[in-house]
Amino acid sequence: MTKDVEAAPEQTEFTAKDYSDPPPTPLIDMDELTKWSLYRAVIAEFIATLLFLYITVATVIGYKHQSDPAINADAACSGVGILGIAWAFGGMIFILVYCTAGISGGHINPAVTFGLFLARKVSLIRALLYMIAQCLGAICGVGLIKGFQKAYYDRYGGGANELADGYSKGTGLAAEIIGTFVLVYTVFSATDPKRSARDSHVPVLAPLPIGFAVFMVHLATIPITGTGINPARSFGAAVIYNKDKAWDDQWIFWVGPFIGAAIAAAYHQYVLRAGAVKALGSFRSNA
Repeated sequence: MTKDVEAAPEQTEFTAKDYSDPPPTPLIDMDELTKWSLYRAVIAEFIATLLFLYITVATVIGYKHQSDPAINADAACSGVGILGIAWAFGGMIFILVYCTAGISGGHINPAVTFGLFLARKVSLIRALLYMIAQCLGAICGVGLIKGFQKAYYDRYGGGANELADGYSKGTGLAAEIIGTFVLVYTVFSATDPKRSARDSHVPVLAPLPIGFAVFMVHLATIPITGTGINPARSFGAAVIYNKDKAWDDQWIFWVGPFIGAAIAAAYHQYVLRAGAVKALGSFRSNA
């Protein structure tokens, strides 16, 4: 005797998501202030930004010293060049994001923190404490360089971001906006939970594309603004160098990165991840 077994219909479409988006972070979470994890993360951001500024600004000053025609007869072929400076910035971001991602998220940049705050990835309290820690870390990092090599520091501009001669403020602002957009867009894409769930290697490799984004942006914008795309980096160098030109152009290195970060957050959340469409669909279903 045989039983007729009805074959189950072939499943041709998966309706359930194979990943889950974390819920939006509360705008103000006072409970965070009672947790050691917050202060540990703030300390990690401070130390990471300190190390970032120390290594990168030291590279800039070292290059300018090596390529100084008053000291080196073969100055045009000496030093690491713009390519080496870009590698220093991109490489340090890769290293530091890798080291701190599991503790603080590895922001190391107020613009990144601002973009993630707008996307409700971090609370307002955490965002403000991160930005303060990043700026203080940047000041201390550049301060160490001045303390160790004061003569070279003053002679070669202290690694401060300034708008280069021949470029308008509008051009400098646009360079900072676009450069920061590239960086923050990369951060969102590299840490997207959808990609992390479907490509197991993505979380491990996330610091790599972020570091490469910093590297590529520096290649494009060093000749224009010296490349900010990080308000803490520009602010820390300006505080220690403390010359009029650095302060006159300082607004560019805050306004540009914050606008670029906001555009990147909106583009990723509401266009690529269809946040606006999902919100509209939810509204209609509840109507």
